[in-house]
Amino acid sequence: MTLKKTLQVALTGGLMVGSLAVQAGPSPQMLSQTCAACHGTMGSSVAVIPTIAGADPEYFVETMQAFKSGERKATVMDRVAKGYSDEQITAMANYFAAQKPVPMNQPFSAAKAQQGAKLHNDYCEKCHEDGGTNTEASALLAGQSTLYLKYSMEDFKAGHREVPKKMRTQVKKMLDQHGPSSIEAVLNYYGSQQ
Repeated sequence: MTLKKTLQVALTGGLMVGSLAVQAGPSPQMLSQTCAACHGTMGSSVAVIPTIAGADPEYFVETMQAFKSGERKATVMDRVAKGYSDEQITAMANYFAAQKPVPMNQPFSAAKAQQGAKLHNDYCEKCHEDGGTNTEASALLAGQSTLYLKYSMEDFKAGHREVPKKMRTQVKKMLDQHGPSSIEAVLNYYGSQQ
C-alpha cells in the first residue's frame, strides 16, 4: 500500500470513529463529573451536600425531574437539572446507582446515636429499611451528612419539600411521644453509620 493510500485509510477511519463519538455524546461517567464538585467523586459527598452514590435510579430521575420542572425547590439544582436531557439524566441515574456510597466521616454523639437506633426501628424502618441504607423507596440516609439531613428535615417542616403522608404521620407520632430531641437522636444514628 502506498503512503498516500495508507494516510487516506487512516484519515477516513479516524473521521468515522470521531463522528461516532460525537453522535454518541458524553459517557455517563463524563456527565457525572459535573456533579463531583458538590456531590463528591463518584457521588460520595464530603460536605453538607448529599451523597448520591448508590441512589435508586428511579428516585434519582424523579428528583432531577422535580428540580428541572421547579416542583422541588433548590438553590442550584433547579438550574443544573435544566441543562440535561431526559436521556442524560437516566444515564447518570444508572451510573450513580452502580457506585458504592462511602459514608461521611463526621462527629456524632454515641449516646444519641444509640437512642436514635431505637427510634429509627420504631418509626422509620418501614420506609427507610436496613437502617437507612436501602435506597429503593427513598434517599440514602445512613452515612449522610447530619447537617444535610437536619436541613432536609427543616425543609420538610417549612413546606419547601413534599412530605409523604406516612412520613408526616410517623414523625408527628415520634415527636409527640419523645419530643424534639428525638429528631437529633435519629440524625445522630444515621450520621454514625460507617
